[in-house]
Amino acid sequence: MMHRKFMTAAQAADLIQDGDTVGLMGGGGGLMEASHLFEAIQHRFLSTQRPRNLTVMHALGIGDKKTTGMNCFAHEGLVKRVIGGHWVWSPAMQQLALNEKIEAYILPGGVSSQLMREIGAGRPGLFTHVGLGTVCDPRMGGGKMNASAKDDLSEVVVMDGREYLRYKPFPIHIAIVRASAADEDGNISFEHEAANLDAQSLALAAKNSDGKVIVQVKEHLPRGSLKAREVRIPAAWVDAIVVDANQKTSYDIPFDPAFSGELFGETRTHSEAIDHANEVSASKEEFSERQAIARRAYTELFNTNKLRPVINYGVGVPDAVAKIIAARNEQHRIYQTIEHGTYGGTLMDGVLFGYARNATAMLDAPTQFDFYSGGGLDIAFLGFGEFDQEGNVNVSKLGGLTVGPGGFIDIAQNARKVVFCGTFAAKGVKLATGQGKMEVLEQGKVQKLVPKVDQITFSGPQAQVRKQQVLYLTERASFRLTQHGVELFEIAPGIDLQRDVLDQMGFKPRLAKDILLMDATSFDR
Repeated sequence: MMHRKFMTAAQAADLIQDGDTVGLMGGGGGLMEASHLFEAIQHRFLSTQRPRNLTVMHALGIGDKKTTGMNCFAHEGLVKRVIGGHWVWSPAMQQLALNEKIEAYILPGGVSSQLMREIGAGRPGLFTHVGLGTVCDPRMGGGKMNASAKDDLSEVVVMDGREYLRYKPFPIHIAIVRASAADEDGNISFEHEAANLDAQSLALAAKNSDGKVIVQVKEHLPRGSLKAREVRIPAAWVDAIVVDANQKTSYDIPFDPAFSGELFGETRTHSEAIDHANEVSASKEEFSERQAIARRAYTELFNTNKLRPVINYGVGVPDAVAKIIAARNEQHRIYQTIEHGTYGGTLMDGVLFGYARNATAMLDAPTQFDFYSGGGLDIAFLGFGEFDQEGNVNVSKLGGLTVGPGGFIDIAQNARKVVFCGTFAAKGVKLATGQGKMEVLEQGKVQKLVPKVDQITFSGPQAQVRKQQVLYLTERASFRLTQHGVELFEIAPGIDLQRDVLDQMGFKPRLAKDILLMDATSFDR
């Protein structure tokens, strides 16, 4: 006879009522995603049109850009409001937002996970500087991403003469959590997971909102099987448990103990070719402008007064910097972190961003974001969608689509040094690289250096107040943030400054007194 907390996915889905606020967790590629429960909720809605008008909140991106993750919730009528940290893994949800079928909001990923902790503790919201001067500031949009979104999720408060944002609390009626195992009493372990994410905070928020905590696990263990220190969510917090014997580490990998930190070394167990492609070193990656930017960015890594700086990498070009470090066996020279809570190891990229093989530590995401927020991050390598003459960067709304910041705002706003890495232009760009220089064959149809960004995800003026060092590195030219705005200080060999850079920009940058030439080795094949 099953314990009363153990039930089928369909029974767990029935616990959700119309109008509930549902907190989700997970990351791209299936990281800690409760896929079985998501599918059960979708099946119930498609079969019965219940539940309806949900508010769904998630800190990071969840899905595969096709059918999984947030795509399971992307049905008109199922959700009324989405507060998402990162949206790109669900094009269907992006379309609902674009077509005004839902109320679309964003919050910084760290703010989302920390807010859950504050809600669970019964405190009056999250008070933080994170988000000031960005789209999440009520004076800049308040996190609203379409016309249907009417409410500000934050307000400006002044304490001791300083401005902060208070992100407002709200009850969480249902928390859907993913874990590895549950014992007979309902104690929960994360032993085989590739991260912790915000599972604890999410469960706490629902429990103390008089809501329900539903946990999907792979294993149902006998009473007493879990040691006290292995329990990450106690049975007292858990209302329902669903066992999915087919639960995987990622969409493509059934299980890899090197991802969960249980075994050190090469342990490829499935989709070996996919994993290997993600781990290929920069020296083996096909040379391109991405490589040129990464090589230039790498030179900033040890240009600091820290002997072993704490760093963070974003997605896209920045992960090529991580590969250069791995190829040169220089991991011992840095403390590598990602916002999911992981330290060290070999970072995955693409759909597996957020995973690290052979990590040295795994913290809860809210704690990792606390570390960032307090100033613990020395250097951040991040991408950009576009930037403007004031040094503002947009990654959260591009081409009219809601993208969301993920952990970008929490990271970019708090790192002592921020190195934005990205291509100079987009759509139709043709470049010839190698032999120590770069030649532009086709300029590209989309400007990324614009007079004014569509949305501020990183505030240049706020960075000046915080005295951050900020660089914007492209394959053609390098820029830095000064008290007078963006300044061009370096160009690539083979590039014509006027034709290939200044004439292709949407604003006129300040020019350094002495414009340097990038190291030609960055452009060698």
